[in-house]
Amino acid sequence: MGQERIYAVNGISLEIEEGEICCLQGPSGSGKSTLLHLMAGLDKPTKGSITIGKTRIDKLNENQLALFRQKYIGFIFQSYYLIPTLTAIENVALPLTFCGIPPSKRNKKAMELLEAVGLKDRMKHKPTEMSGGQQQRVSIARAFVNNPKVVFADEPTGNLDTVTTHEMMQLMTSLARERKQTLVIVTHNPELSQYCTRIVRVRDGKIEKIESGRDSGHETEIA
Repeated sequence: MGQERIYAVNGISLEIEEGEICCLQGPSGSGKSTLLHLMAGLDKPTKGSITIGKTRIDKLNENQLALFRQKYIGFIFQSYYLIPTLTAIENVALPLTFCGIPPSKRNKKAMELLEAVGLKDRMKHKPTEMSGGQQQRVSIARAFVNNPKVVFADEPTGNLDTVTTHEMMQLMTSLARERKQTLVIVTHNPELSQYCTRIVRVRDGKIEKIESGRDSGHETEIA
């Protein structure tokens, strides 16, 4: 910014295990969303490395990154980002279109996911015909439809009321556990950490503290 250099993420070293449900938590401006975008390959780091599985994603070009995300990564966003002209089943099936999966197979997979998220009766509805909670269920189904290795969720319940927030968290974490997928969630809401196996607290672009979630009770202080 002008002559000032801003370090949104600075000196972070973090490993997330396969199948882990990890929560990146911190106040607004702490760098947690930037960290998630870096891990997902949406932003490139100026220094350092980011590895998913055996792939250094910071070394991939844009085309390689797009193919990598298409195959291995799912996204859930606060604002849903559904295509308004498409029905729920068409929105969920869309990622499979880019994978070259035939219409009958991708529609079948989309139907299975929509049933799993409780939208069996809303498959032909467009986003404007659904509530915010229903739209987020569609976006969750879309994120999981290609069976990704990792699902990144950036403030996925930010636009939802308290009851719907807990419904969505239960839904996302249940799907990830059933499929043994890694789930990384960014939130400023401390209540949501109860759904995670590990909580990474971020402040001023650094890791402030790492705490174990409900599966164990210890925490790690970061100097």
